[in-house]
Amino acid sequence: MTRFSVLAKSVTEVVVDALVVNLFQGEKRPGGATAAVDRALGGLLSQLIKEEKFKAELGQVLLVHTQGRIPAKRVLVVGLGKQEGFNLDAVRRAAGAAAKRAKSVETKRLATIVHGAGIGGLKPEECAQAVVEGTLLGCYKFIKYKTDAKGSPYLDEVAIVEKDERKIRNLRAGLKKGEIFAQSTIYARDLVNEPAAVLTPTALAKEAKKLVKEAGLSCKVFGINELKKMGMGAFLSVTQGTDQPPALIRLEYKPRQKARRKVGLVGKGITFDSGGLNLKPGDSMLTMKDDMSGAAAVLATMRALGKLRPKVEVVALLAASENMPGPKASKPGDVVRAYNKKTIEIANTDAEGRMVLADALAFLAKTDVDEVVDLATLTGACIVALGNFTSGVMGTDQDLIDRIIKAGSRAGERMWQLPLFDEYLELLKSDVADIKNVGGRAAGASQGGIFLKEFAGDKKWVHIDIAGPSFTDKEREDCSQGGTGVGVRTLLHYLLED
Repeated sequence: MTRFSVLAKSVTEVVVDALVVNLFQGEKRPGGATAAVDRALGGLLSQLIKEEKFKAELGQVLLVHTQGRIPAKRVLVVGLGKQEGFNLDAVRRAAGAAAKRAKSVETKRLATIVHGAGIGGLKPEECAQAVVEGTLLGCYKFIKYKTDAKGSPYLDEVAIVEKDERKIRNLRAGLKKGEIFAQSTIYARDLVNEPAAVLTPTALAKEAKKLVKEAGLSCKVFGINELKKMGMGAFLSVTQGTDQPPALIRLEYKPRQKARRKVGLVGKGITFDSGGLNLKPGDSMLTMKDDMSGAAAVLATMRALGKLRPKVEVVALLAASENMPGPKASKPGDVVRAYNKKTIEIANTDAEGRMVLADALAFLAKTDVDEVVDLATLTGACIVALGNFTSGVMGTDQDLIDRIIKAGSRAGERMWQLPLFDEYLELLKSDVADIKNVGGRAAGASQGGIFLKEFAGDKKWVHIDIAGPSFTDKEREDCSQGGTGVGVRTLLHYLLED
């Protein structure tokens, strides 16, 4: 993977294959480091910006050959978009677009200035972190099964150019943090992109066990017999139609000093979702290997904690199973008893995520965690409501909701709070059980949330529905087609908050 460093040189002195500078949309002439490079090139940048009608829209890239006028062979001018409202996500997207363009012309050694430092109060170290995240996430490709794949999709070396020695230490800290955040997101992407035949619940449990030594975590895997003894009937109802054994995976991280708080994380880990007997249409089933994106995000987050060492204790549960229509599969109308003794009527077997989460949340509700956050590709209704770029957030504690949304904003992962009114429970009334798992089309995302609330106990709890942004079929500046790893950086920002 890419090696990152800080170079204490002028931008006109660095010897690299390509140098990245920037321009805001609407800027009449380059400023700062971009102006210095323009002067060294005899005004070539200004000339080409005008001739090519380069608008500097966010992610737009202009490539210029220097013809030996400066040591860098090429200069990439990346558009930062409008200065009004500029934020860290714009830094990531600009860095990702520049890295992709540089890689397309076989760049190995890249140098870049720190985009956006000082704009709107953005600190150099957080901008450096965003540059690293954008660079790595932009270059990412899942090529494991490509027989004709050649080499790594990543640049060999990337250096941030900064002559001011007072800033270099902070920039290096930003680089290190950015690498951890980006590599953790990439780890989650790899898990989501694996075929379901490879990443089974058992395989996910093996990945978790690796973290005992790698990240200094403790790990316990509960198999089917233990789930039966524990009375996790909701979870087990999902596992009945598959021959793949389920796994409830418990991971724990403890800080070296006294913990400020104890956090519970829960990830939905349906490694393939056929819909069960309420079978999905073929097109809808095609990407259902991504139904474990919540578990992937939580596992990747736990993997990062050993390096970041936050001052919080974290207990994570990954509820892993397949949802298949085998001969023993749960049937619509079946009634099961959850871990907290509530009975559930299964009105639809394709609402399986909330079933496995119900038992995991009820399990955490009986522990001493202070607050709980779950992530799940829970409802298509959330995609209808918010589209493919935004996660729905709901919960029982407004302060916790606000902290999660703020963390998402810092991570560049958009979130929007959805209502969780008690009246939604009316939709889930059952004639034969305490509650049913679906109640028609109305308020589908909030139905999922209000169902889970019944199992979260009296804990401060937030549910994040990542159904929309968990997987993309379009190339973006900071992401290729496939799993996005959404949620990882949000959780890391949340766990690292003061």
